[in-house]
Amino acid sequence: MSQIQEYKCPCCGGALSFEGAIQKMKCPYCDTEFEMEALKQFDLKLEEKSDEMKWEEPAGSEWSDSEAGSLRSYVCTSCGGEIIGDENTAASYCPYCSNPVVMMNQLSGELKPDYVIPFRLDKEAAKAGLSKHLEGKKLLPKIFKEANHIDEIKGIYVPFWLFDADADADIKYKATKTRVWQDSKNTYTETSYFGINRSGTLRFENVPVDGSKQLDDALMESIEPYDYSQAVDFQTAYLSGFFADKYDVDAEESCVRANERIKLSTEQTFKSTVSGYATVEVESSSVRLSNSKAKYTLCPVWLLNTTWNGNKYTFAMNGQTGKFVGDLPADKGKIGKYFSAVAAGVAAASFLIQFLIAR
Repeated sequence: MSQIQEYKCPCCGGALSFEGAIQKMKCPYCDTEFEMEALKQFDLKLEEKSDEMKWEEPAGSEWSDSEAGSLRSYVCTSCGGEIIGDENTAASYCPYCSNPVVMMNQLSGELKPDYVIPFRLDKEAAKAGLSKHLEGKKLLPKIFKEANHIDEIKGIYVPFWLFDADADADIKYKATKTRVWQDSKNTYTETSYFGINRSGTLRFENVPVDGSKQLDDALMESIEPYDYSQAVDFQTAYLSGFFADKYDVDAEESCVRANERIKLSTEQTFKSTVSGYATVEVESSSVRLSNSKAKYTLCPVWLLNTTWNGNKYTFAMNGQTGKFVGDLPADKGKIGKYFSAVAAGVAAASFLIQFLIAR
């Protein structure tokens, strides 16, 4: 069995969990609160543990070798129940006594995060975020708010790689200027072409890349940015009461996405210095990185899974800032009426213009 960590209340023995609103550990039974500094001794003990992980094969012959290899077995220290998780589970709940648990071996050695951004918003804030997200959506089916069923709300610490680097760039832009004039017979257009060069160095800090294959990268990028100034040195106590995964996309693999984001941001920043032209396009670009490093950080995310009309919808909320994203269904009837109204408005405007010209 692999080791798990529970934080017990010294007053009543209840399981402690992290409360984002007060940034402390709290006992749900006697309401006693504990400062995070007071729990650092638990992580000091973690540093002394061996990184060796002994897996127990699940009983029965129905599991294949590949399935068995991806499972981890843990024992709850409160009730003795066995907890089964996959190879990336780092924090969860005991299904028997509901106590929050942290899988210590999953976060030790090379897998230990450098930093964590603690949750500041709770489950009720996630529910309120969904309600607000549905407001003002004119094309949303009328009964979606009432009939949309929330299947699951889960607070999870998502593994991210944060990249720092200096970007040295040489970029050449192709730009145009257009001049139009008329005489009594014709309209003339003159287009002038320009080559523009930009060179310089930009410093990038905390460029985030999602380190989990299970979560959609576009969804995770949509709830950015996080305030990384509020990141703190990692303590397992912050995970208590939430789910957490360790990365399954390492720093080397994540560099590809980080490079794409840095290159795009560099080109856009340099392009913003080119003004006074009708069009501006990148003709050639060379971006070189130096002084680069990656930091392993856990970021707070609320995931909401809902069902409506037989379809599944996933929403995500930044557990620090409250930024909420997620796709919504559209009422086909409302879409038709909307575009008909737009077309009617365009036709009316066109008629008015023609009427004014005729006069």
